[in-house]
Amino acid sequence: MTRTVIAHLAPLPDGPVTVAGWVETVRDQKKVQFVILRDESGALQLVNPATRDLEDDASADELAAAALTETIGGLAHGTMIRVTGELKHDERVKLGGLEVKIAALEVVSEALPETPIADDSSLDKRLDWRFLDLRRPEASLIFKIQTTFEHALRTWWVERDFIEIHTPKLMASASESRAELFEMEYFETKAYLAQSPQFFKQMAQPAGFGKVFEIAPAFRADPSFTSRHATEFTSIDAEVSWIDSHEDVMQMHEQLLVAGFSAVVEKHGAAIEAAFGVEVSVPTTPFPRIPLAEARRIVAEGGYEIPRTDGDLDPEGERRLSAWVKANHGSDFVFVTDYATGIRPFYHMRRDGDPSITNSYDLLYNGTEISTGAQREHRIDVLIAQATEKGLEPEELEFYLDFFRYGVPPHGGFGMGLARVLMLMLGLGSIRETTYLFRGPTRLLP
Repeated sequence: MTRTVIAHLAPLPDGPVTVAGWVETVRDQKKVQFVILRDESGALQLVNPATRDLEDDASADELAAAALTETIGGLAHGTMIRVTGELKHDERVKLGGLEVKIAALEVVSEALPETPIADDSSLDKRLDWRFLDLRRPEASLIFKIQTTFEHALRTWWVERDFIEIHTPKLMASASESRAELFEMEYFETKAYLAQSPQFFKQMAQPAGFGKVFEIAPAFRADPSFTSRHATEFTSIDAEVSWIDSHEDVMQMHEQLLVAGFSAVVEKHGAAIEAAFGVEVSVPTTPFPRIPLAEARRIVAEGGYEIPRTDGDLDPEGERRLSAWVKANHGSDFVFVTDYATGIRPFYHMRRDGDPSITNSYDLLYNGTEISTGAQREHRIDVLIAQATEKGLEPEELEFYLDFFRYGVPPHGGFGMGLARVLMLMLGLGSIRETTYLFRGPTRLLP
């Protein structure tokens, strides 16, 4: 018979079905055995009347029933099985009012009896055994949410004539600065893992693509061990032509997030509340916009002195500003705008009339920065001057600077960390939980 996933059983009539998955628990009682079977879609109770202590003249059917009883009694947690039996709708059964009486059971793949992780295992231990950790329903839910979220973003983009691009992750020179670069041997020369698709998504602007997006890996040689940093992460990027300022980018960004959150709430809202105790809401637009200088003043008036000397917010400052925005504007999101030139990359456009400020922003969500966006500098002479000022050698950026020598429209975009968005959306403590396989300074396995 064709296998039916557990989530598709409810509308079926009572009768024969085949299900398959892994053993979650076994209750081996004297007269009856219960197995909780789990697959990628849910959990189901299996039942088998136990047959034990046969007489010497037992029939073939009795011997087969006793063998099934013995097999069920020996099932270890995680063992993969395929079961054919009779589906019965019974509202007394806790797991969705469904039960399957076992007729035949095949052990497809046995599991070792001792599982290396438990419910109270540390996060680091669980990451060592990530393939087992991901069997938890709430873990698989995270990646179902991720799928829905990404699909909604792509749908929003495609419906508005954005072009999806796939940029290379091997580069001949730095994509932003020489800091945080992974360097590697590349035949007779050196290559670098891309920190972002920044240069290549900008290349699409003089190419005439107009509007582009990408969801892909990015790499940062950052020795941070915080809950929100990784050495490899999934970056959500977009770039658009013919903008007037970074305000156009912010409007695109917030509309995109509304689409993503709307899809998640519609499809997974109840499951998220049940699994994580979090009520995800669709944000209202426009998101508040607060210049960086004003943001620092708000934080200072709240009694916190930011220790950074570069003029930026630190994580505690971000949390305090976000709390103020939530209390005064009712928003989980806030754009912090007008960043100083000294703390922005060379390709951010500087404010007309005030070159100490860039046309850029950071987006904070629930107290943490999730994205940086900006209008890009498209004038070649200005771009060269700004790169030189930042200590970069224009000769090493020739391939990038060539993009601007043959005509390029005013443009801008953003990059956003996927795992951070999911972490904050679900109220989790670390992006390690929302990354399929986390990579950090001390983790390259599994």
